[in-house]
Amino acid sequence: MPEKPTVTLSGTVQKVLQFPSKPEKVQIAIEDPDRLHKEIRIENSLTDTSGQEVQLTTGSKVEVTIKAASESIGV
Repeated sequence: MPEKPTVTLSGTVQKVLQFPSKPEKVQIAIEDPDRLHKEIRIENSLTDTSGQEVQLTTGSKVEVTIKAASESIGV
């Protein structure tokens, strides 16, 4: 089975967002975007390579990978 198409973009955590009764989120600014939206928000709960839960902080450099679902790939 062929690998799903992906793109990886560099970004920086702009803000840590806290909401009452909701999980903490981070806002990530995508560097040099060619798209309409240049920020995304995700839950601030990640797992490192050791299986430990970690959180991002403001200013953290990240890479965001987008992977296409196989049923959405056109030929």
